[in-house]
Amino acid sequence: MTAPKVLTETRDDLTIITINRAHARNAVDRETAQALYDAFKAFDADETQSVAILTGADGAFCAGADLKAVAAGQGNISRLEGDLGPMGPTRLRLSKPVIAAIEGHAVAGGMELALWCDLRVVSDTARFGIFCRRFGVPLIDGGTIRLPRLIGQSHAMDLILTGREVHPEEAMSMGLANRHVPAGQALSSAIELATQIAAFPQTCMRGDRLSVLEQWSLPEDEAIRNEMGHGLKTIKSGETVGGASRFTSGEGRHGSFK
Repeated sequence: MTAPKVLTETRDDLTIITINRAHARNAVDRETAQALYDAFKAFDADETQSVAILTGADGAFCAGADLKAVAAGQGNISRLEGDLGPMGPTRLRLSKPVIAAIEGHAVAGGMELALWCDLRVVSDTARFGIFCRRFGVPLIDGGTIRLPRLIGQSHAMDLILTGREVHPEEAMSMGLANRHVPAGQALSSAIELATQIAAFPQTCMRGDRLSVLEQWSLPEDEAIRNEMGHGLKTIKSGETVGGASRFTSGEGRHGSFK
């Protein structure tokens, strides 16, 4: 029996989505892209789930698009319309956060998948790079947009033009990675981080997150109004009054997050 190319596991209110093509360093072919897209759509629609984690099987995150399939004329779907990206979920704007847990290579389209995530937890073995620069494969999963927004145009242009490899220390220094952990601990650390985020009042957290994402396409005055709109939804939900009541009763004293 052929193993599924994408594995989905739930742990309480967390969803772990794993690219399961270790023989190809978790490169994404057409079926895998569709399976990733479907998995994240299902996560976003599931009201019991709060945070997703994207990772790869057996010590690799994702080596990008499956170039063997591309060479055979069976490359991933590349079209202007619709919200299915060549690598799967990269055109989706989810209502809930996704954390990348990265061991090994997150390169080419695999790096674009990592950039699509809200946060990146990397181990000592993690390696980033626009390796597709060498083979004439373009960035069409948001890489030319998300990378400069994340780390600035100068750093982004360096990586995009040269295709060079980036190790965890440099990834942390330029803001490409958010957490750096020992080898083999990316997933467990991502689960710990996801559990912390999932414990917060969700309407407020999701509204603030969406305001950050939406402001890129808005003039400042419209972005401020949009932020207020999200904030009013939170206030009307009762989360703000409930949180203020917990604060006055002593919760969070001295900055405690317990």
